[in-house]
Amino acid sequence: MNRFEAFTTQFVQGAGAKEGAVSPVIANSAAFAYGDPETAEGIFDGSVKKPLYARVGNPTSGKLESLLAQMDGGVGAIATSSGMAATTLAVMSLLESGDEIISIGGLFGGTYSFFEETLTRFGIRTAFFDVDALEEVEAVITAKTKLIYLESVGNPNMRLPDIEAVAAIADAHGIALMVDNTVTPLSIQPLKLGADVVVYSTTKLIAGNASALGGAAVFRAIGEGKDKFKTPRYASIHKFIDKMGAMALVAVGKKRAMRDFGMSPSAFNSYLTMLGLETLPLRLNRIIDSVETVVHALKEAGLNVNHPALRDHPHRDRYATQFGNGTGPLFTIDMGSAEAAYDFLRKTKLVTITANIGDSRTLALHMASTIYSDFGDNERAFLGITPGLIRVSVGLENPDDLIRDFIAAAE
Repeated sequence: MNRFEAFTTQFVQGAGAKEGAVSPVIANSAAFAYGDPETAEGIFDGSVKKPLYARVGNPTSGKLESLLAQMDGGVGAIATSSGMAATTLAVMSLLESGDEIISIGGLFGGTYSFFEETLTRFGIRTAFFDVDALEEVEAVITAKTKLIYLESVGNPNMRLPDIEAVAAIADAHGIALMVDNTVTPLSIQPLKLGADVVVYSTTKLIAGNASALGGAAVFRAIGEGKDKFKTPRYASIHKFIDKMGAMALVAVGKKRAMRDFGMSPSAFNSYLTMLGLETLPLRLNRIIDSVETVVHALKEAGLNVNHPALRDHPHRDRYATQFGNGTGPLFTIDMGSAEAAYDFLRKTKLVTITANIGDSRTLALHMASTIYSDFGDNERAFLGITPGLIRVSVGLENPDDLIRDFIAAAE
């Protein structure tokens, strides 16, 4: 049974067209003509919904944005040039110097560096906590705290957050909650669990074959009555709420980040991403089944495997109750040392060694010598990076072939 059957019709019908070009049209233009000065004025003040300039969006990306907003039940989305661009857009559109972020759980190395190094230079401080340290999280919330950030699945520590519990804390204190849902599109719908913003690296599972760099941020609607974004904590965006109403967070992202930082995607990459999106429900369903098959077999064979489907994982119960549609393509193997990890990667016949994840091929990477090579011992320990850790992203290959290959490589 396909866990994501509802999306199969939605994506192929939404991306295609019943008249003219069936495949999404690529608007390969940097500029767009307005026709007359009145239309130009309307485009710039937002009353006319036509393309302004490719830096702030183009029709091809606009179609992708519509599909992604529908996927997550958002009021709108903004496509970006990469996953890090999506995170940067969402963060920088809401925060300013002196503000604070709370980051909960596992964290991709690029995001950790962005929070710990780059944002610090601009006067934005981040406090990092274990995924289950919710009492400690509440204790450090101040009037300057504007964002709680988490990944739907810790990358690469494979720890699972209680998203609803974190959302309850965010709502109780009137703080925005942002969820990186890159490894669990369709599986988890963070906006329905209480998140305000969802970010993706669409390069990964959504595009699905390493052909197109991209990202996206999906936003919930601003409520008509009381809303956390109408409080003094978010006074800097009230003018957007007054003008744009429910669509205010999208407008904030466009005006305060996309326009000024220029993180727009190419039309061609948005086109390739839509082609990937059409098959995402089919690919993801197979990948989730394969991951569970592979990790149980490798565990039985004696490998030190980490995945929440395994009985000895600390979040096994949470996996069963809150992550019924899987946790995406990732698991890890700890070979005990860098030398053993290198030996394993050299021996495997099916794995592609790369920093990407969510591909149609099975990918793997030694973490400590690559993405986390610049991190100190304490940072690696907090993020779950051990000397022999290998991150694996399962693809579309036959899982039995993967099992045989991995066991042979580990001998």
